[in-house]
Amino acid sequence: MGVPKFYRWISERYPCLSEVVKEHQIPEFDNLYLDMNGIIHQCSHPNDEDVHFRISEEKIFADIFHYLEVLFRIIKPRKVFFMAVDGVAPRAKMNQQRGRRFRSAKEAEDKIKKALEKGEVLPTEARFDSNCITPGTDFMARLQEQLKYFVHNKLSTDKLWQNVNVYLSGHETPGEGEHKIMEFIRSENSKPSHDPNTRHCLYGLDADLIMLGLTSHEPNFSLLREEVRFGGKKNQKRISAPEETTFHLLHLSLMREYIDYEFSGLRNQIGSDYDLERIIDDWILMGFLVGNDFIPHLPNLHISHDALPLLYKTYISALPTMGGYLNENGHLNLRNFEKYIEKLAEFDREHFSEIFVDLKWFESKVGNKYLNEAAGLAAEREADSTSSERVTGEGKGGVGDDEEEEDDMFETEFRQYKRTYYMTKMGVDVVSDDFLAKQAKCYVEGIQWILHYYYHGVQSWSWYYPYHYAPFLSDIRNISELKLTFDLEKPFMPFQQLLAVLPAASKELLPESYRHLMTSENSPIIEYYPVDFKTDLNGKQQEWEAVVLIPFIDERCLLAAMEPYNLKMTKEEKARNRHTECAVYSYDSEKDFMYYSPLPQLFPDIVHCHVRKADIPMDAWHVQLDHVSRRLDRSSLYFCGFPTLQHIKHKFFKKKSGVVVFQQSSRGENMMLEILPSQDAEGCDDVAAQVLGKSVFVNWPHLEEARIIAVSDGDVKFCLEEPPGVQRVYDRPSTPPPTKVTCLSDKEQKDWVKDVQGLTEHFLKRKGIMVNETSVVLYGQLLTGRKYVPKANGVVELEKQWAKQVLPFAYQTVVKDIKAFYSCLTCFKSLDELFPPATTVFMVGNPYYGAVGEVQDSSDVIKDGRVRVVFNVPHEPQLEPLIQNQHKYCVKYSPGYVLASRLGITSYLVSRFSGSIFIGRGSKRNPCGEQKANVGLNLKFNKKNEEVPGYTKRTEKEWLYSAAVEELLAEYLDRFSEVFNSVSRNGHDDVFYEDDIWPEEDQNGAERVAEITSWLKSHPVSSIGRTSCDLQVLDSAIVERIEEAVEKAKVKKSTKKVRVTVKPHLLFRPLEQQQGVIPDPDAEYRLFDRVINTREGFTVPLGLRGTVIGIKGADREAEVLYEVLFDEEFAGGLSIRCTSPRCYRLPPCALINFTHGTRVDQTSHKLTAIVKPQPATAANFNSHRQLSGLNHSPRSPFIPTQVRVFLIELLINSKNVYRQTSSWWVKGTLMLKEMLKIAGAGTGSPSSQEADSTGGQQQNRRRSSKKLAANMNAPHGDAAAMASPALAVSANLSNAGLTSKVSELTCVCVGLGMAPPDFSYIGNRQVTVCQVKLSNGLMVHGPQCQSENDAKEKAAFFALQRLVQHTNYTHVFMVGRNQSTRRKPYANTGRTCKLHTERPGTTWIRTQNLLAVRQKC
Repeated sequence: MGVPKFYRWISERYPCLSEVVKEHQIPEFDNLYLDMNGIIHQCSHPNDEDVHFRISEEKIFADIFHYLEVLFRIIKPRKVFFMAVDGVAPRAKMNQQRGRRFRSAKEAEDKIKKALEKGEVLPTEARFDSNCITPGTDFMARLQEQLKYFVHNKLSTDKLWQNVNVYLSGHETPGEGEHKIMEFIRSENSKPSHDPNTRHCLYGLDADLIMLGLTSHEPNFSLLREEVRFGGKKNQKRISAPEETTFHLLHLSLMREYIDYEFSGLRNQIGSDYDLERIIDDWILMGFLVGNDFIPHLPNLHISHDALPLLYKTYISALPTMGGYLNENGHLNLRNFEKYIEKLAEFDREHFSEIFVDLKWFESKVGNKYLNEAAGLAAEREADSTSSERVTGEGKGGVGDDEEEEDDMFETEFRQYKRTYYMTKMGVDVVSDDFLAKQAKCYVEGIQWILHYYYHGVQSWSWYYPYHYAPFLSDIRNISELKLTFDLEKPFMPFQQLLAVLPAASKELLPESYRHLMTSENSPIIEYYPVDFKTDLNGKQQEWEAVVLIPFIDERCLLAAMEPYNLKMTKEEKARNRHTECAVYSYDSEKDFMYYSPLPQLFPDIVHCHVRKADIPMDAWHVQLDHVSRRLDRSSLYFCGFPTLQHIKHKFFKKKSGVVVFQQSSRGENMMLEILPSQDAEGCDDVAAQVLGKSVFVNWPHLEEARIIAVSDGDVKFCLEEPPGVQRVYDRPSTPPPTKVTCLSDKEQKDWVKDVQGLTEHFLKRKGIMVNETSVVLYGQLLTGRKYVPKANGVVELEKQWAKQVLPFAYQTVVKDIKAFYSCLTCFKSLDELFPPATTVFMVGNPYYGAVGEVQDSSDVIKDGRVRVVFNVPHEPQLEPLIQNQHKYCVKYSPGYVLASRLGITSYLVSRFSGSIFIGRGSKRNPCGEQKANVGLNLKFNKKNEEVPGYTKRTEKEWLYSAAVEELLAEYLDRFSEVFNSVSRNGHDDVFYEDDIWPEEDQNGAERVAEITSWLKSHPVSSIGRTSCDLQVLDSAIVERIEEAVEKAKVKKSTKKVRVTVKPHLLFRPLEQQQGVIPDPDAEYRLFDRVINTREGFTVPLGLRGTVIGIKGADREAEVLYEVLFDEEFAGGLSIRCTSPRCYRLPPCALINFTHGTRVDQTSHKLTAIVKPQPATAANFNSHRQLSGLNHSPRSPFIPTQVRVFLIELLINSKNVYRQTSSWWVKGTLMLKEMLKIAGAGTGSPSSQEADSTGGQQQNRRRSSKKLAANMNAPHGDAAAMASPALAVSANLSNAGLTSKVSELTCVCVGLGMAPPDFSYIGNRQVTVCQVKLSNGLMVHGPQCQSENDAKEKAAFFALQRLVQHTNYTHVFMVGRNQSTRRKPYANTGRTCKLHTERPGTTWIRTQNLLAVRQKC
C-alpha cells in the first residue's frame, strides 16, 4: 500500500528523520523483514520506459537471490529473517490493484505502438509482463520454488544464516506482504517473553510502512529503502552494485520525537491528559484522510497543497474540546471523530470561497448557472424553503438583511458546487440526504476497516469502498451513532483474484479454461474488461496519480461465471490454486539430505542439506481486538545507530528554510532545531582536558563514535603527540594523553574558519539544525569496527579500530558521557579460541603478504604466542609487461578542436553533439506539444560530472574525445548533415524543431528523428555505462589483456603450499565484529594492483583474487570503492569493461592488496612473519632462494644480491676497472636501464610471441643483457679472489633500502651540471598529475595518482628513464648506503668536466644509493 508523496513530504518536514547511510553505517538489528514485491519488481523490470528491454526468467531469479544476499549481509539480523511475498489481497485492495494493472497494460501497449510508429525494430522475444507478479500465476509458482531452494542453500552453506530463523510467507499465503509482517510483530509483542528492546528493520518501498511501524509502538524500529532521487528521468537505471547503492534509513525513534514536537502545543492545553502514544495513534489516523490504496482522498485535500499541516492544525485546535482521542488502539471513537471532521469541514467552505469569485465570472460568460437543470431547480426549491422558514421564524429583517442575503447566496452556491461534484464524478441525478448519509457511512466504515487492518489484521476479506471518489468533509455528518460491524468471510482463491484484477491484455497469465471470460462477447462478465477507459486526475498533478475509471467487479457474478470451468483445470493448475501456511526454516546439523534444485542448469543440487522446516497455521498470529501493544518509554541506554533528539539541549520551531533532503531545496515548512548555548563558557584548554584522546559521540542526532585527536579554537591547537600508527584511547586518569600545544599559522586559521563554515552550513541545509556560534572545533577519527588484538600470555582483546582520516566536528554537537549498548557477539578470550584448526586466515605481513591460509593444530606453539598456518601461494599473472606497455593499448584522447579540424566542422558542434540535443515537434514559432527527442550522442554529462570510458574524458580545462567519437561523429555527419547545419545556424537555442530542420513539404521530420534515435540505439555506445569523471579507470582494451594474462597463469597451475608458524598479529581472520575494519590500514591502492577478497558471506567468494581496474574516490576513506576484475566468474558478478561478469566494486575493508605488500617488501627484508622454518618447508626451499625472494620486487628481473656483489667487486677492484673503462660504460648503462625498467632492455624471458614481434635491435639488446648476466656471474681478475669479502659486504648491504626517486633525480641532475628539477602539479581533489621540467629542456608528465607525493615519485621515475635515454655518457651504479666516495668540486666550463678525482676526465657523483660516472665529452 502507498500514500503518494507522503514519504517525501514527511522527510522534508522532519529533516533528520531520513538518514542517508552506506553499508558500514547501518546499526545492528535483531529482526529483518522484507516486503518482497518491491525486490521482485526491481529485478524483473527495472526500466519500463525501455520497450527494447528483455530479460530471462533465470536472470530474474539470480538477481533476486543476489539482492536478498546483499540485504541480509548489510543488515546481518541476529534472530529473525522474514521474507513476505504478497498473497491474495483483501477485496478492498483489489480495486486499486485492478486499476493499476489495467493502466500498466495500456501504457505498455502505447509505448510499443509509439516505438513502432517511429520505425524502431523491437526484439522478437516476448516482453516481461509485470502483471505476472500476482498470486496464482505460473511465474509466482516457479519463484516460490526458487525461494525455497535459496533458503535451504543459504542455511546449509552460509554460517551467517545458521543462527537465524528464516520465515518464508509466499504468494500462496493470503495477505499483503507488509501486513503479514505486522501480524508476526503483533504476535511476538503479545508474548510474555517478548524483549521490549528488540531492534526491528523493515525493508520496503511503500510510504505507509511509516504508519505500520508506528502502530507497533516499538522503540527501536527503522525502515530501510534505496535512496529516492526526485526530479530525475524516468529511464534512469537502478544502480546494480549494492556497494554503490545509497540507502535511506528512516528511524521511527526520531519520528516519535518529531510528532511530539509537532503537537507540543497541546501540552499546555490538556496538561496531564497529554499522552504521546495516543497522539501517535491519532497521527496515523489523520494520514488516512489524504487517501491510500483502500479509500480515495477527500476532495481538495492534497499533500502537495499542504493538506497534512491543515489536518495537524485542526487537530490541535479541536482536541482540547473533544474530551478524548480519535483512535483508541484501532477503534474509531465516532463521537470525537465527528467533532474533528466538523471542525475540519470549515476547510470546504474556505476552499470554495477562494474559487467562488472565479465561478461567478465563469457563469457570467457561459450564461448557464448550473450544469444540470434538474439539480438547479432542486437547489432553488431548497433555497426558497430554507429562506421562507428563516423569515417565518425571525419575522421582519433588520440592518443585517444584506449580509444574510449574501450568506444565503454563498450557501446556495456552495451546496450546488458540491452537487455538481457528485453528479459529474459519481453519475447520480439527484443528490438527496439519503445519498449523502450513505456516502458518509461508507467513508467512516472505510476508516474503521483500515484501522482494524493496521492494528488487528483483516476483519473482513470481502468489504471494499464502492466509489472512485470520497464525499466532502462537510457532508460527513451524523456519524456518532453508526454501528460499524464487519463479516470476516474468506479470501479469494488465487485464480479468482487473477480474473478480478487482470486486464484482457494479460489473459495468458490465466489458466486457458478461463481466458475466454475476458474476451468473448458472450461472457457474462465481459463488461468488467474494457479495452479502453478514461482516467481522472481529480486535482492531482501526475498521471500515475489519476483515478482509473473502470467498473468495480461484482464478486457474485465473477464466481458464477467461473463455476462451470473450475473442473477443467489441469492437475498443475489446481495445485497453484490454493492457500498454504507460512513456513519457518532453521539450521539443524543433525539433518543431512539431498535437496534437488528446481533449476539444475543454473543452481546445483544441495548434496548435504541441513534444514529443518515447520509450518505455521494461518491463524496462529491473529491477536484479539482488545490487544494493546506494549508502550514502553525508551530506556536511558543508548542503542548505537538508533538516533534520538535527547542528549543535547535545544529548542524547535517550524520555518521555511529550504532544507535539502532530496537533491533540491524543500518548499514547505521544516521542523528546525536550534542548539542552545552552554551556560558554562568553556575554553579550548578545558575542552581539551575533557575530550582529547577520549572517545565521544559526534554528528548529533545520528551519533557515531569517534576518537578525538585534536582540539582548536582558531588560535591554539591541542593535539595528541603519538608515534605513527598508534591509535589509543586515554580513558584512565592514571594515563593522561601525551599533548602538544601549538599556535595556528595564518593558513591554519583560515582552514579552521572554513571548517566552521562547512559544519554550520551542513547542519543547517541538510539536517535543519542551527548550531549557532562555534568557538571550539574537535578533530577526530570515526570508529570503523572492532578487532581482536593479541596480548601477553595468549590472551586476545576486542579493541576498537579508528579510521585514519581526521574529520572536524563542532563541539556543541558532540555528546559525551553516555553509555552505549553493543550487542554481545561471539567473544574470544584466547588465541586458541580465535584461531582454532581449519579457520581461514589471511597474511598481512611479509613474506606471503595477502595469501589465504588454513590454521593447523598449533597446540605446541600457541603457548609461545604463535599460530601454525598452511598458506596457498598461487602463481601470479605476469602484468609487468602490460604495465610497461600500457600506452600502446590506452585509448588516445584529443581536444575538441582537433576532432573538429579533421571533420571539417567547428569545435562547438563537437561539443554539442557529444552531449544532448533536443528536437521538438513543429517549428520554433509554432511548437506542437512538449514532446522532445534527444538526438545527441550523450557521451558527457557536465552537471553530473560523468563521462563514458573509451569515448570521453574530462580534465580541469576541457573535454577530450577519442577516435571512436570522431568515427561516430563522421557517420552522424554523413547520415544526417541537415541536423548539423541547423545546430550550427541556431547555436544559442536549447531546443531545435523538426519543421525548421526539414522545412520541405516532402520531408517528414518525425520519420527522420525516429531514424536518428533508432540508429543511436543500435550503436554499441548506447549500452556503455557512464562513470564519474573522478574515477580512475583502465580502458577496456587493457582490461581484456589482463584477462588474457590471468588465463595464461591458470594454465600453469603452480599453486604451492607453505607451512609456517606466524605471529598472530600478522593474521587477519574475517569476523562479523570486524566488518568495516580495514585489514591493512596502511595499504595504498593503484591501478593494476593485485588484491584478494577477505569478506565472508559476500557476493564475491572468500579468497578470490583479482586486479584493480578502477578507483572511485570519496570524501570519506570508508566510502572509497575499487573496481576489481576477479580471476574467476561468480554469481552476481558485474560486467565492467570486461568480457564476462567477473567484476565487482568493493570498499577497502573487503580487500588485502598484496601488490602493496610487495612494494613494502622492497624496503624491508626481515622475515617478520616466519618464526622458524618447518622441516617440511626447509626441504623444498633452500635459504638462498628464500633470501632472494625476500630482497627484490617480483617486477624486477634482477636478483639484488647478485647486483650488489657485482657492484662491490667493481668498487674494490678499481684499478682493474679503470683499465676496462669501455666495458664499464656498457654494463653501467644496461644495468641502469634494467633497474629503471626502460623498454628495450632485456626483461628476463619473454614469450616466443613477443620475441617474434621484436626487431633486430631488440635481439641485440637482449644479447647484451645476456652478456651482462654472464659477466655478473664470472670472476673479474682480482675480483675472484675477493669473492668472499664481497659477499660479506653484500650481507651488510642486504638491508639497504631504496631511496626516493625525487632525490635520485636531483643528484643526477646536479652531477650532470644541470639545475635541480622543477616540479608542478595538475589535478583535482581525487586525481593529481605531476609535471617535471629539467634545465636541459626536457619536460615529463607522470601518471594520474591520488596523492601529490605519489605523483611526484612516479614523475621523477619517468624523468630518470628519459634522462638516461637522452644522456648516453652517464653511467649509474647501485651501491650501499654506507659506501663513500671522494669528490673535489671545481667550476664547470662548457661540457668538459672540471671535477678532479682519481682519474682525470671522470666525475664520481655520490648520491644516497647511486654512483654516477661522467666521462669527459
